Amino acid sequence: MKNKIKVLRAEHELTQEQLAEKVDVSRQTINAIEKEKFDPSLSLAFKISKLFNLSIENVFQYE
Repeated sequence: MKNKIKVLRAEHELTQEQLAEKVDVSRQTINAIEKEKFDPSLSLAFKISKLFNLSIENVFQYE
């Protein structure tokens, strides 16, 4: 699944570690999602989207 997490993190000046702490996952999980090696659970996708105040569709694009 494509996503804009890396761009959004940069815009909000967050490290992978900081984002991981905010959504209660490991830094490795954020890294894997950014590299599109892992698709987040629906609940994690909602947490990330809510954190950036965006809809899920604006953060993740299903292909």
